Amino acid sequence: MSADPRTPDQFTVAGRPFTSRLLVGTGKYKDTDETARAIEASGAEIVTVAVRRTNIGQNAGEPNILDVLPPSRYTILPNTAGCYDVDSAVRTCRLARELLDGHNLVKLEVLGDEKTLFPDIVATLEAARILVKDGFDVMVYTNDDPIVAKRLEDVGCAAVMPLAAPIGSGLGIRNPLNILTIVENASVPILVDAGVGTASDAAVAMELGCDGVLMNTAIAAAKDPVLMASAMRKGIEAGREAFLAGRMQAKRFASASSPIEGTFF
Repeated sequence: MSADPRTPDQFTVAGRPFTSRLLVGTGKYKDTDETARAIEASGAEIVTVAVRRTNIGQNAGEPNILDVLPPSRYTILPNTAGCYDVDSAVRTCRLARELLDGHNLVKLEVLGDEKTLFPDIVATLEAARILVKDGFDVMVYTNDDPIVAKRLEDVGCAAVMPLAAPIGSGLGIRNPLNILTIVENASVPILVDAGVGTASDAAVAMELGCDGVLMNTAIAAAKDPVLMASAMRKGIEAGREAFLAGRMQAKRFASASSPIEGTFF
């Protein structure tokens, strides 16, 4: 780990190195042109796609998102958004692998209910076990429970992705100490997934030591998505540099910026 900002600062998922620590989704944009421009501005290398909601080749004759986000340029991360049970999540990942010529890197989410979109942890653990055994590299969406995060790591997930707040809420990190505990106890990448609203939220996640942040709504629902994507990119970079630099110790009382020792009066 280098504190020199001129040195490439990569993180690795399932043996694959990436320079950008911002991962982005493709939903909620007004059209594919805006999608492409926002993702370009974000600098993201990993782009997640909801297989149940987006055509990546399963619907012949319809527009294919891969035409504007080619796998030759981006690492496509198919996800199981919209799945509420183990079978549908596993089936969706297998379909994505077939459509993407054997691509094994997937984002698993098994939701518990439609109102909160919180994960069903029991189902998530079961689906993760099946997918890992089936040869998938699983990046898994979960709640911010450190015990659950560790169990998902122990199952063999390639990365654990605790929520900052409910999906699409824009509330920012509600339990930073939980996220910090997850980071401190992990030996796989930890990426905040869901709930960020603006660039400062992304910076906070990185300052906690997270390896990255995945977001969609915070960019797509902004008044100017392309500009927000650029802001998120800078927030991620600033937060990462601050983490590497090591912040000063917080103190209850004032501490003079200029030392008084050696003064003449």
